[in-house]
Amino acid sequence: MTTVYLDARFALDLAVNYCLLACAARLDGGAVRRRRLALAAGLGAGYGVLTLLPGLGALGHPVGAALAAAGMLLAAYGPSDRLLRRGALFLVLSCAFGGVLVLVSLARGSSAGAGGLLGPSLGMRGILIAAALSYGALSLVLGRQFAKTQAEGGLCPLTLTKGEKTLRLLALIDTGNTLRDPLTGEGVVVLDCGRAGALVPELAGVPAQAFQRPVELLARFAGEEPDLRLLPYQAVGVPCGLLLAVRVDEAAWGGQRRPRCLCALSPTPLSDGGGYHALVGGEHP
Repeated sequence: MTTVYLDARFALDLAVNYCLLACAARLDGGAVRRRRLALAAGLGAGYGVLTLLPGLGALGHPVGAALAAAGMLLAAYGPSDRLLRRGALFLVLSCAFGGVLVLVSLARGSSAGAGGLLGPSLGMRGILIAAALSYGALSLVLGRQFAKTQAEGGLCPLTLTKGEKTLRLLALIDTGNTLRDPLTGEGVVVLDCGRAGALVPELAGVPAQAFQRPVELLARFAGEEPDLRLLPYQAVGVPCGLLLAVRVDEAAWGGQRRPRCLCALSPTPLSDGGGYHALVGGEHP
């Protein structure tokens, strides 16, 4: 008789699912939405636990497993145009991890049948060894591919710092971004307004529609946040408009650091698929 501890199984599946989902997102050059990935990983782990309960073994049928995987991927990445690609990457990564588990199981002289690869036949130590080997191998292979994907897609990691708060996200290198700080003439970072709350707590929870009325929003929070200001801009169909902007202590991307950089807050999403949440100029330091 095989004894399975449901809490340990859930925690293990949760960690493995989260790592694979995050790795697939990074390989695709997209942002890692930790909360969504954690929720999706939890759903997948919950499904795995249900298949072990008496009378629910039918849920483990390949059709049920495929539906559960599709639901987990949809919860992790949303209905974006990259869903199929990231799903394929998740499948490849899962197969690679499973292959390493098989190798470790054979090397330890244990059977991969009873209890499954993540069961007692392998043991927690074997799983940790497999995870370490997988992480090392995938870091060497996927690290280079991730850098290549970012370069080809024009994406780069962006770090914004304001006081003790730090925001890290992916930005699109947009050579057409000619927005400038009227005081310094420096380029301006365009930031999705939904991420502004991580730097300015007063803006947390403010709906995107409110950022379409920047004058009212500035009057509302100017006394609480002195670094807020209005930034004039021009765009196709908008001869003269205003954006709410916040000055951060430092913006760093692509090997360059800009102190006292101005970040304009876009009231509309910058990426349809959620792959990036900021725009930076294409100029080099």
